[in-house]
Amino acid sequence: MPQNPSRTPQPSRRSLLRALGGTAALGALAGCGVPAAYVKADDRAVTDRSARDRRLVFSNWPLYIDVDDDNPNKRPTLDAFEKQTGISVDYSEEINDNDEFFGKISPALMNHQSTGRDLIVISDWMCARFVRLGWVQKMDRAHQPNVAKHLDPLLRSPAFDPGRLHTVPWQSGITGIAYNHRKLGREIRHVKDLWASDLRGRVTLLSGLDESFALLMQGNGVDITKWTADDFYDVCDEVERQLSRGQIRRFTGNDYTKDLVSGDVLACQAYSGDVIQLQADNPDIRFVVPEEGAELWSDSLMIPDRAAHKANAERLVDHYYEPEVAARLAAWVNYVCPVPAAQQVLAASKDKDTAALAENPLIFPNPAMRRRLAVARDITSTERVDFAKRWNKIAGL
Repeated sequence: MPQNPSRTPQPSRRSLLRALGGTAALGALAGCGVPAAYVKADDRAVTDRSARDRRLVFSNWPLYIDVDDDNPNKRPTLDAFEKQTGISVDYSEEINDNDEFFGKISPALMNHQSTGRDLIVISDWMCARFVRLGWVQKMDRAHQPNVAKHLDPLLRSPAFDPGRLHTVPWQSGITGIAYNHRKLGREIRHVKDLWASDLRGRVTLLSGLDESFALLMQGNGVDITKWTADDFYDVCDEVERQLSRGQIRRFTGNDYTKDLVSGDVLACQAYSGDVIQLQADNPDIRFVVPEEGAELWSDSLMIPDRAAHKANAERLVDHYYEPEVAARLAAWVNYVCPVPAAQQVLAASKDKDTAALAENPLIFPNPAMRRRLAVARDITSTERVDFAKRWNKIAGL
């Protein structure tokens, strides 16, 4: 179970919204002009072949599952599932961008056809669109006792999927602030600290609309579980002011890490999982959950409509909610573990590096940090087009 410090740092799973065209199309599909795209609950399932066809097709992001240190073709937690259940898993690392994957499988879903996949992982802001369109099936918790018992209470009931009936977090993360403490010479504690004069021209913000807005709202004292359009436009006005005074160096995707490492940037919006990797080489880089709070997000497992092996997929989801399995996955990917019970498993490890992961608040947030974390209300289909126009103009997308 030890972490492999020599592996290549993983890219963030938080996808960059590159252009308005994609977001506008999503808004239309979600209820603004393509009503036929919605699938009623009774039309989502097909005869489940799980009992007689013991396999499933699982699509995930690259570098988002544990691999054997000596053989990258082996995935210990997945291999264990196959051995224990006799169910074979066709595992594919085909998801590189939420919008791109949406475009890949949406024609089948809107035409009531199978995607050829039984289980997929996408970011929760995109999961919300699938749920609203009726493109995913409810999971049967009778097949998932581990999920029912071990899912983190902070993640149990997002606004887009109350009770997590259609989605189950694969991994989570925090959008907060990263900074170089040695070069800056002081601590950062608040979102507003990004606007300090000694950081002029040395700050970056995330360019993706869904990735950036929540933390900035929290800096304004907004409860992101129930934010309003006025709250969003207030953030836009503030960011425009900071741009005009030269405070913001640029808007970035995951390449903010290069600026932070080089010293061109001293503070930035950042993802917790990335910072864990950066700290391995530079302990001066710190990650802070501001006192006003930070966004807790997830990339979640879903079973698409007309999946042929639904029960097998539900069983695999539950496998990853066994604390021992969740611990092994957490030790490899270094994101926020959605199974708090995995912390005790890691703490009991005889390997000191593995045991130390149990004390890392960016994998298992401590009580003080948990009180400052919130899951943001997602942007609805009716809001998205206008919001994207405003934000993308600011960010230069």
